[in-house]
Amino acid sequence: MTTESTLTAAPSPGTAQVPPPDRTPPVTARARRRAWDEVPRWQIYLPLGIYLLFTLVPFYWILLFAVRPAGSTSLLPWPMTTAHFEKVWNERSFGVFFQNSLLIGVAVLISTTVVALAGGYALARFDFRIKKGFMLALLCSQFVPGALLLVPLFQIFAELKMINSLGSVIIAETVFQLPLSMILISGFIRNVPYSLEEAAWVDGCNRFSAFRIVVLPLLRPGLVAVGSFAFVHAWNHFLFALMFLSSQDKQTIPVGLNTLMGADSVDLGALAAGGVIAAVPVVIVFGFIQKWLVTGFSAGAVKG
Repeated sequence: MTTESTLTAAPSPGTAQVPPPDRTPPVTARARRRAWDEVPRWQIYLPLGIYLLFTLVPFYWILLFAVRPAGSTSLLPWPMTTAHFEKVWNERSFGVFFQNSLLIGVAVLISTTVVALAGGYALARFDFRIKKGFMLALLCSQFVPGALLLVPLFQIFAELKMINSLGSVIIAETVFQLPLSMILISGFIRNVPYSLEEAAWVDGCNRFSAFRIVVLPLLRPGLVAVGSFAFVHAWNHFLFALMFLSSQDKQTIPVGLNTLMGADSVDLGALAAGGVIAAVPVVIVFGFIQKWLVTGFSAGAVKG
């Protein structure tokens, strides 16, 4: 073989030169994980620690005031006392407030879930002429503050003789929660394949039976997510209970906390104890439903 045969022929002037292919290997998932593992741990844990500090310090502070004796300036909850809890539970009628809040929260949870389930199924499975406009109206209703609904709702409940009744608060909270709940439930139902219902129809089920047997069990995480938000909102909401309930035996926990703050002084120990009483049920509920809640958010975020 001669030397000339080993040389690459020069391209002709009219021939376009093709650039050499890119030999850079693609970034694999393992390479991305390796790059993530090479990040110093302190760059991850330091921001998380600061966020956790700002989150937990207020909870520790309110717990400290709740169990610390009156007049004490100790930064540790020792010696502990239950005098503040006994005061708010017995003298300030927080036992009655707790029962009223629990009744309203459970009733709002049930009513919101049932109505949103029916409306969400209609939005997910049926096509009608004003569907897009109705969805837009539901979304726009979330921009309306609850304070704007006080006057018309008060007039309606006054005509129905429902002022100073727990039913007025239950209806108002349900109406306030329905738009977002219907949108969320419709998203969960869209994730359930329509072919499952069709298969149930072939087996002899009607629409309601197919929904109850096939679709409803798959919606359990979504129902838990929607119901928990409805319960927590009704438990914490202050405005409707303040406006529609006048007698003390019908008041709720948020209104009871407001009565602990006087014009000239505030009983910090009693207020902190009332705050702990208001927070404990919500923490317990979320502790039990955490698994279902995370699953519900994942189901609603990814189309199946």
